[in-house]
This record gives sequence, C-alpha cells and structure tokens, in this order.
Amino acid sequence: MKKALLFLLLFQVFICTSQPIHPLEPSIDHYKDLKALSAAPIEERATLDTIKFFPKSYNAVALLYTMIRPAYLKQNQISTLKNSMEFPANSSEQTKAELEFLLNWQEKRTKEEEVRTAKVLAPIGYWPHIDIMVDHEDYDKNLEYLFFEGKTVIGDTCTSSNYPATTKLLQGITKDMRIMEFTVKYHLLRARPYELEPKLTPLQIMGSPSFASGHTLWAYLHAFTWSELIPEKRPQFLELAYEIGLSREIMGIHYPSDEEAARVLAHGMLSAMWSNPVFIADFKKAKLEWE
Repeated sequence: MKKALLFLLLFQVFICTSQPIHPLEPSIDHYKDLKALSAAPIEERATLDTIKFFPKSYNAVALLYTMIRPAYLKQNQISTLKNSMEFPANSSEQTKAELEFLLNWQEKRTKEEEVRTAKVLAPIGYWPHIDIMVDHEDYDKNLEYLFFEGKTVIGDTCTSSNYPATTKLLQGITKDMRIMEFTVKYHLLRARPYELEPKLTPLQIMGSPSFASGHTLWAYLHAFTWSELIPEKRPQFLELAYEIGLSREIMGIHYPSDEEAARVLAHGMLSAMWSNPVFIADFKKAKLEWE
C-alpha cells in the first residue's frame, strides 16, 4: 500500500514538473484595437512627451520594494523584463485614443460600477511586508486578499489555512510581482492619465507611476498561476483578471496600455519562474493540493 502511494506521488510530481506553461492568449477587445494604433511620438504634440509622473508623489514604501530580494526571479530576469517594457508616447495617436476611451468611461460609468471598482476591487492587494508580523492589524485581511481569485472562482473553502503549499507559492510570486511592479514603474515614470488630461476626474489619486498597472499585474500573474494549478478553470480566472484590469480604467487611473502591458509582463514573469527549480518545487507541492 505504501509503495503504491509512493509511486502515485512520484508520478504526480513527474507530471507536475514536466507540465508546459500555457501560452499567452492574443489581445482582445479594445486592447487589441488600441494596440494597433501608432505609439510613436507626434511632433505637433511634443510638449506632452515632457510630462512624467510627479516626483512629489513618489511613494517611499513602493520604492523600497525595488530593493528587496525576489523569491523566484533572478535579478538578471528582472532586469531583462524591465528593459523589455515600453509605453506609447504621450503625444502618440494611441495615447490620444486611450485618453478619449477613459473620458468615455467617465461619462458613462454608473454608481454601481464606481462602487464595485473603487470600494470592492481597488483595496484588494497582498503586501509581503504585512506578513512579517502576525499581530499586524491587517495580517488576516492580507492573507484573505492573497486568495481573492481562488476564493472567487473556486469557493469559500479556498483559504490560506486549507491550502498551505498554495499559500507559500502565492506569497512568493506576489512578492516578486511587487518588486517587478515598482521596478518598472519607477524606471519609466509614466504620468497618470489625469496628469495628461485635465478633464479626467479619477476615483482615486495614485502614489506611483502609471506603467504598468500593478493591480492588473497581480490579477494576471495570479490568474496564470491558478490556471496552471487548476487548468480547467483557466477561462474563469482570466475573466476575473480582465475585470480587475478594466476596473482601473473605469476609475480613470490607468491607460488601457497599462493593463495590456501588465498582462504580457505577468506571463513573462511566470515563464521566467518556470525555469527556477525552487519555484518548480513549490509549484509541485501546491499542485498536489489540487489533485
């Protein structure tokens, strides 16, 4: 009996280790359409290209995350991914169309959408520094947010206490997500949409640069990871990540290109992690919790 169980465990580990990562889906909807526009600067609007995220709005906690040692990514992978990122010029046709898209959302968004985006989705986020002290007032809520996508798609039993190996995996990838998020943001210093378009009235003023969207990076990195753990649920996880990304546009705080870049970056991050034996070991243990 023990030999049979050992064989089954080794077989599951082998299947998990040899599992190829799911390819990135193509861009869809307005992301596909806007990405087709020119991202090059236009000389007649060149003054817009001098506008960057206001230094007076720099966030100290966010900057500190750029100095933390990652869990699964290597420093050279972070550097490669960072240098692969580029946003459309402020003066470009793409950015102009994206600002018009956001103004249209501002005009048509309902009170229900404002509550859903600003009060429900916006506060969600796992922060590794909160996990250091178990008596932190937000400790339990932080772990609850870590499992937001899992609980939303799978149900109330999907919690940190029920899935310890999955907890460790999600903590590791989200730690690296925070590092990547702020490394890219403060490398490129893209101005928020409302800093370019005075007609925009955002539902929240943000303390970090716009590109890429951290909320969306979290949403897709978790969606892609959950999808590898539970492949049959991939459509539901991606649909939820899409809603989270779109919520940042409804709020008027991110360009659509911030969301699309975050989606691509999230897949790039997970692909890079896939080559790390430490990640694979943690992933295998988490995968076994869902067999």
